[in-house]
Amino acid sequence: MNTSYGILAITVVALATLGIGAFGLRVSRTTSDFYVASRSVSPVWNSSAIGGEYLSAASFLGVAGLVLANGADMLWYPIGWTAGYLLLLAFVAAPLRRSGAYTIPDFAQLRLGSIAVRRVASVLVVAIGWLYLMPQFQGAGLTMRTVTGAPGWVGTVLVAAIVVVNVVSGGMRSITFVQAFQYWLKLTALLVPVFFLLHAWTDDGRPSPVAPEDWFSPFTATDPTGLYLTYSVLAATFLGTMGLPHVVVRFYTNPDGHAARRTTLIVLGLLGIFYLLPTIYGVLGRIYASDLIAEGRTDAVVLELPSRMLGGGTGEVLAAMLTAGAFAAFLSTSSGLTMSVAGVIGQGLARGRLGGVAAFRIAALGCILVPVALALSAERIPVANSVTFAFALAASTFCPLLVLGVWWRGLTDTGAIAGLIGGGLCAGVAPVLTISMRPDGWFGVLMSQPALWSVPVGFALMVSVSWATRHRAPSNVARTMVRLHTPERVDVDRRS
Repeated sequence: MNTSYGILAITVVALATLGIGAFGLRVSRTTSDFYVASRSVSPVWNSSAIGGEYLSAASFLGVAGLVLANGADMLWYPIGWTAGYLLLLAFVAAPLRRSGAYTIPDFAQLRLGSIAVRRVASVLVVAIGWLYLMPQFQGAGLTMRTVTGAPGWVGTVLVAAIVVVNVVSGGMRSITFVQAFQYWLKLTALLVPVFFLLHAWTDDGRPSPVAPEDWFSPFTATDPTGLYLTYSVLAATFLGTMGLPHVVVRFYTNPDGHAARRTTLIVLGLLGIFYLLPTIYGVLGRIYASDLIAEGRTDAVVLELPSRMLGGGTGEVLAAMLTAGAFAAFLSTSSGLTMSVAGVIGQGLARGRLGGVAAFRIAALGCILVPVALALSAERIPVANSVTFAFALAASTFCPLLVLGVWWRGLTDTGAIAGLIGGGLCAGVAPVLTISMRPDGWFGVLMSQPALWSVPVGFALMVSVSWATRHRAPSNVARTMVRLHTPERVDVDRRS
């Protein structure tokens, strides 16, 4: 790829991101603007912004890389990431918005009346945010190295710097505009090249090459390892979506619970359209770029296909377009994650002498340093696999907290803490062992995808300990449950 095209693409995306963020700065004035955009974001804007931040490096590059390397079984990743919003819609979207909280720890304290639960939840928000941020920064380094030949740390530092500027300057108001723009940029960046690639695949004057037939065959019932991995991925992606802090915080920006539900429905459509495209790149990559598997560079298949299949100026321009989309993916997801982590840390700092906006800005600057350091020092693993660890942690901790907190009066602070710590330890230790020790056999399989056993641990601990400590149920639980489940229009009818 012509490095000048790649540099130009990255520069244009960076300048557009900073420019749109500067526009958001003009309307960001209050603490509410910085944390939840004053709860005034419409469903159309919010759904585009959610699509922008949710479709990360794992979606833009990682899905195609997994499909390239492993075939049809990897389609469970995009299916799970999309279908997770159905559960979010059905169980928590509207009640969460009606809670009036800023963050998941806010909701935990509101529902259970416990500072201790809030502190445990805050630690988990930071852990999930860092675990999710690291692969975004590593993916940025991979992209920079692939398209320009520059050292990987350049892309990592560049994305981190742009994210900090946008988040610190305008908060949620700024990144809402930025992420909405970046969703449509990412969709266009994948959609336009795919037409050229499919044309080249089918119109070269010869029978179109195809991938090996066994590559399309899913795991069979006689392969217990494959079945376990599939179901564990589904558990992590289905249930982890509703527990991701950077996803949940966006629903606090809607005007009301009805708007939160509409937002979720639109998001389902936007994600469904998007996820058709990385699959095509993965299939074409198995035909034209299978050597990337042996080289351990499967995440680069999206960026390399135009040059391999088309070549010349057309291939270079399309590769630059894909580079722009990839960089938009890193920026939008990193912005949302930084926003959610900074919101939690900033609220803690604001309890001291700092004002709300000042605390938020200091938190945003500080919270991004750890994932940058990890991205620069840790061994790189496939980006989609790394993100799934974050989903498993969210599914094992915040999913039980939100589902039980919204729908079960019997949840107590002691039960919530037990589930958060127990589920968090199970899902948190697994990636550490996987990366550091690389265990084999069934133990290695269980550690590589822990959600299928760590999620039940989280739910079981919350329910059993809450039953054992029924006397600790909040005295105002009935009033809180009415607040969570009463539609806003009922309140309007009562006032009239």
